Amino acid sequence: MAHDAAHAFSSALKTFKTASGKSGKFWSLKELAKAYPGIEKLPVSIRIILESVLRNCDGQKVTAAHIAELAHWAPNAERTDEIPFVVTRVVLQDFTGVPLLADLAAMRSVAAALGKSPKTIEPLVPVDLVVDHSVMVDYYGTPKALDLNMKLEFQRNNERYQFMKWGMQAFDTFRVVPPGFGIVHQVNLEYFARGVYTSPNDKGDVPVYYPDSLVGTDSHTTMINGIGVVGWGVGGIEAEAAMLGQPVYMLTPDVVGFELTGKLREGVTATDLVLYVTAILRGEKVVGKFVEFFGPGAGSIAVPDRATIGNMAPEYGATMGFFPVDEMTVAYFKGTGRTDQEVELFEAYYKAQGLFGMPAPGELNYTKIVRLDLGTVTPSLAGPKRPQDRIDLGHMSTKFSELFSKPNEANGFNQPANKLRMRYPLAHDGVSVEEKEQPPTPAGAPREVVEMVANRSTKAAAHSVASAPKAPPSGVTIGNGDVLIAAITSCTNTSNPSVMLAAGLLAKKAVLAGLTVKPHVKTSLAPGSRIVTDYLVKADLLQYLEKLGFYLAGYGCTTCIGNAGDLSPEINEVISKNDLVGAAVLSGNRNFEARIHPNLKANFLASPPLVVAYAIAGNVMVDLMTQPVGKGKGGKDVYLGDIWPTMAEIDENLRHAMDAKSFRKNYEQIKENPGKLWSSIKGVSGQVYDWPESTYIAEPPFFAGFKMKPHAADAGFKSARVMALFGDSITTDHISPAGSIKESSPAGIWLKANGVKKEDFNSYGSRRGNHDVMMRGTFANVRIKNLMIAPDDKGTQEEGGVTRFQPGNEKMFIYDAAMKYIELGVPTVVFGGEEYGTGSSRDWAAKGTQLLGIKAVIARSFERIHRANLVGMGVLPLQFRGADSWQTLGLTGDERIDVVIGGELKPQMDVKLVVHRPDNSHQEVTVRLRIDTPIEVDYYKHGGILPFVLRQLLAA
Repeated sequence: MAHDAAHAFSSALKTFKTASGKSGKFWSLKELAKAYPGIEKLPVSIRIILESVLRNCDGQKVTAAHIAELAHWAPNAERTDEIPFVVTRVVLQDFTGVPLLADLAAMRSVAAALGKSPKTIEPLVPVDLVVDHSVMVDYYGTPKALDLNMKLEFQRNNERYQFMKWGMQAFDTFRVVPPGFGIVHQVNLEYFARGVYTSPNDKGDVPVYYPDSLVGTDSHTTMINGIGVVGWGVGGIEAEAAMLGQPVYMLTPDVVGFELTGKLREGVTATDLVLYVTAILRGEKVVGKFVEFFGPGAGSIAVPDRATIGNMAPEYGATMGFFPVDEMTVAYFKGTGRTDQEVELFEAYYKAQGLFGMPAPGELNYTKIVRLDLGTVTPSLAGPKRPQDRIDLGHMSTKFSELFSKPNEANGFNQPANKLRMRYPLAHDGVSVEEKEQPPTPAGAPREVVEMVANRSTKAAAHSVASAPKAPPSGVTIGNGDVLIAAITSCTNTSNPSVMLAAGLLAKKAVLAGLTVKPHVKTSLAPGSRIVTDYLVKADLLQYLEKLGFYLAGYGCTTCIGNAGDLSPEINEVISKNDLVGAAVLSGNRNFEARIHPNLKANFLASPPLVVAYAIAGNVMVDLMTQPVGKGKGGKDVYLGDIWPTMAEIDENLRHAMDAKSFRKNYEQIKENPGKLWSSIKGVSGQVYDWPESTYIAEPPFFAGFKMKPHAADAGFKSARVMALFGDSITTDHISPAGSIKESSPAGIWLKANGVKKEDFNSYGSRRGNHDVMMRGTFANVRIKNLMIAPDDKGTQEEGGVTRFQPGNEKMFIYDAAMKYIELGVPTVVFGGEEYGTGSSRDWAAKGTQLLGIKAVIARSFERIHRANLVGMGVLPLQFRGADSWQTLGLTGDERIDVVIGGELKPQMDVKLVVHRPDNSHQEVTVRLRIDTPIEVDYYKHGGILPFVLRQLLAA
C-alpha cells in the first residue's frame, strides 16, 4: 500500500479521531479536493472509488493520471477512461466458488510443473465462500424437512465439500462458511462487512483505515450497497484476477441519481417498492451504470429495505444500486452485533471523509435524475418470465388470462383460449404418502427446530434419506394458473425482517380464520440466515407458517436458483400430457424460463406475505383484490384485507429482529460449531491438488499447453458457421443452466456413461467443477429457442439446445454440432438480440461458449457481466450498430461469416462483418467491438484473463 513520500499525493494522508479519542490515518478526499475542487460535488459512490485509486497509487498499475481522470468525473462526459479499482475483499458462493477454486488449483499445478513455488498462486485479499446454493427442497411440509434436506445435500456434494476443505488448508486467506448458516449476501450484510478496514501488513502505530469494498461471484452481491459498500457481481474469472492482486478495471461509469420522496402507504411492502424500482430503471436503460439513491425518502428507508433495492440491481441492469452511509447504517451495524469499537471507527471515518449522511436534492451532480414518490407504490408481483415485468396485484388475474393465449414473442404462452379454465384429474386415486395437513405443532417445537439447527443436529431420520416428492391426496385436479410451488426464498426478501414478519403475521391471521393451503401446492421456507428463524420464533409466528405447510426446508437459495426440488410424478405427468401452464410464486429475484422448475412456465416474484396468500388461494387467476382468498371457519369467505398485517403490527414485532447478542451468538458458531456433517468431511492436504477421479471436480482445460509467452493470434477469422440465432433477453440461465440435468441431454448421457445414476445427477450448478458436464450443458436450457429451427405448423418454436449442422442441415444438439465443427477446424459464431447474457454472473456461460469453439457472439446489446466474461475467456463480443440485427440481415443460419479486424486491436473499434450466403452473394455490415478497455485488449491477446494473470504471477 503506497503511503510514503514517493506517493504523488502524499499530503493527502491525514489523521482522524474517533469519539473516544482513538487516532487513525486516512487518505483524505477533502485534502485532494484542494487540487480538484469538483470532488465535493461527485456522487458518493464515485468518491469511494476515488479513495481506493488515491490510496493504491503506486505509479504502475494505479497512476496519478488515474486520480486526475476520476477526480474530473463529469456527469455527461464520453466514457473512455479506465479505472483500476483495487477492492478490499472478495465474496463467493459455492456454485461459482468451486470452479474458481478449481482454476486456482489448476494454476498451482501449472506453477509446480514449471518448477515454480505453488504458493505463488495465493489470494492477496481476504476471500469468503458461503455454501448456500447446494441445498434442495426435496422434503417439505414436515418438521423433518431441514434435517433430511441437509443429509441429502451432504450425500450429493461430498466430493465438492472435500475439495473446499482442501482449499481451506491450501490457501491462507480463503475461508468457508459451511452449509446451513445462510445465503452469502445476507451473511455478507450481517457478518462479513466490518465497515472500515486496515491492512494486515500495516505495522504503524497509527494504522491507515479505508472503506469496505468488494466484488463477488454472484450478481446479487449488490445487496451490500444497502449499507454504503461499493461492490458488485463479477464472473469468477474476473474475481480470480481481483483475488490475485489485479485491480478490477472498468470504464468510468455514468451515475444515475434516484431521488426518493414521500413514504410507503399502509399495506405496501419493500418487495413492492423494489419491483417498481426495477421496472422504472429497466425503462431508463441503466446497464453498466451506477444508480445512487438520495433524498428524504431514501433517508427514511430502513437498511434492510435499502438492501432489498440494492440486491436487485442486476434485475434493473445497473452495476450498483447504492445508498450512502448515514445514521440508519450506524443503527444497523449496532443492531447486527458489530463491536462498539467497529461502529465508532466506521462512523468517525465516514464523517472525516465528508461521506456521511444522505445527500439532499441538488447537493451532488448526477448524469441523470429519476424520481419516485414512495406514496405511489402499490402491491405488485413481477413475471411471468422476467423480473422487470411488474404487474399490479389487482391486474394479476387478467394479465395471466391475456398472456395465456398471446404468442411467445409477446411473452405469452401461445395456448388456445378455450383451454384456460379446464382442469384435469391426477393419474392416481390413492392417498398421499405424507398428508399435507400436519397435526398442530406443540408450543415448544419451533424453539426445538431453531436449537436443532443451531446445534447442527444430525440424528438419523426414521426413514430413508432417498427423496420422493409427495403426491397430493386423491380427488385433486390440476389446471392452468395453479400455484404448484409457493416458496419464501432468496436473499432479496428473507434478509428483510419487515416482509418476513408480515408473512408470519398473515399466516397467523389465516390460520385463526380457518384457512388452509391447497393440497397441490409445494410450500417451503428457506430463510437467508438463521437469525430469521430466531426472530420468527421469538415473535411466536413460525408455528403458524408451519401450520400452512411452510416448514423450514433449508438455509440457502433453494427455489430462486432452481433448487425447488421436483414436483410429484403425478403432477408432472398431468402438466406434460396437457401442456399446462402451471405457476410458481416465490419471494425471489429471478423468474427466468425453466429456472424455477422445468415444467412450470409461469413464475411470479412476490413479497413473502403474498406468497402465503397465493398458496392459500391456489391459483394466480384468483383476484386477491376482489375475490376471497379462501373459505374459513363455517364456510365464511375470507378476503386478503381480513388477514393482511398492518404496519403497526409489523413494527411491534421488529424489536425481535435487531438483537445484537443473537447475531454475535449465531455467527460465532461458524468457527466453534460448524456442524457434525461438515466436520465429518475429510479433504486432502497439500499445496497442490492431486485431482482424484470425480464427476464433480476435474482439472479445467484452460491452461492446457500453457507457455510463458502467449501465442500471437489473429483476432479475426473467416468462414465461420452459425451455431445459433437467438432473440432478445437470452439469459445466462439459457446459456448455462443451473438446475436439473435432463437424462436425454448430452450432459445426462455423459453422466450415465460414467456410472452416475439419474437420481444422483444433482444439478448443473453443483457440477460446475467439471468441464465435461458444463460444456455439454452450454445452451442446454430446456426453454431456449434457437430460431434457426423453423416453428411447427401452429407457429410454436421448438425449445431446447439444438441446432442445424452445416453442410447437410442435420438437426442435432448444439454440443454435438460444436464437437464436429471443432474436429473439422471450422470456427462458429452465435447471434443474439437485446440484453444478451442478462441474469446471473455465471462464468460458465462464457467458459462453455469458449469450449464449444465459438469465436464471437454478435448481438444488439450485452449485459455488463457476461460481456466482460466473454472477453475474459477470449471470445469476441460484437455489437450491431443502429437498427442493424441478424433479422435485418435476413440470416437463416445457412450462411458463412467472416470477422475482419483492420489493423491493431483497439477498444470499441469498428469491425467488418461479412455474410456469405449459399447463393455465393455476400453482404458487409459494420459492428462495434465490445472489448471496452485497454486491459481487456491485453486479456484477449493472452487468450483470456486467467492466462494473463498467471503469466504475470509466474514472471514475478
